[in-house]
Amino acid sequence: MARRFGGKYSPGGPPDGGDRAPVQRHRVHPVGARVNLLFVLPFIFAARAFFQDPAGLALNLGVFALLMLAAWLTREGVLAQHAYDSREVARRPAIPRKIFGSVLTGVALGAAALGGGLVAALLLGGLGAALHFGAFGPDPLRDKSIEGVDDFQTDRAARAVAEAESHLEEMRRTIRDSGERALVARVEAFGANVRALFRAIEDDPRRLSTARRYLGVYLQGARDATAKFTELYARTRDADARRDYEALLDDLEGRFALRRERLLNDDRQALEIEIDVLRERLAREGLRPETEQ
Repeated sequence: MARRFGGKYSPGGPPDGGDRAPVQRHRVHPVGARVNLLFVLPFIFAARAFFQDPAGLALNLGVFALLMLAAWLTREGVLAQHAYDSREVARRPAIPRKIFGSVLTGVALGAAALGGGLVAALLLGGLGAALHFGAFGPDPLRDKSIEGVDDFQTDRAARAVAEAESHLEEMRRTIRDSGERALVARVEAFGANVRALFRAIEDDPRRLSTARRYLGVYLQGARDATAKFTELYARTRDADARRDYEALLDDLEGRFALRRERLLNDDRQALEIEIDVLRERLAREGLRPETEQ
């Protein structure tokens, strides 16, 4: 028997959101105060430059530029590290941004200390690079994968998730044209819940084959429905159309939540089968866990 999925935005839905997947809670941004401080310190050299002779002006502005580039690379490296750590399957960053940031920091500080001699420049540059590296660490230098998953599967899953993310982003941009904050928040909540399925696929790209329709057909339909609704609502402010659109989002959320739950249940069942097979094999060999003897 078909099951109706409702939420607090559905007609007659419970105020707590019913069966809908939980909305993703706010998380601390991976870029913290240490990274933000890197963008502040270079301005010391920018301000100092205008009190120097032409050579000192060029030197200090060059140091400013190098430190800003190092700060930007470090920020991007921290974000890449966070994305890498949050997934079970991930490719290493193509560019070791944090390491390059450490090198550029050392070069910039060494150049700033050239007036004190070459030894002072080398010491300060080496110390700056070492401190930067110690504060932010190296970039991931190896791919993360699970047994049975090759690069082709990982890349295919990554492309599918990226395309699905583009559909969600287009929905978000389109619904903003409605001028309704509640609708914008509703689509944001829809995206947060749908991304739970994305993460499950990224953690194990082998799941993509059973979820491809959700990342493609369903999200494309939601994107097109959002465009049509926004155009209609801008002209008519039709309350019935709004309720139908919100009910569509509720139904899609329920389907995505069920698909993710089934994927995880299939994983648990596969693990239980492997454990049962292993126990039978141990029993045939006369080896059994102490708790079963």
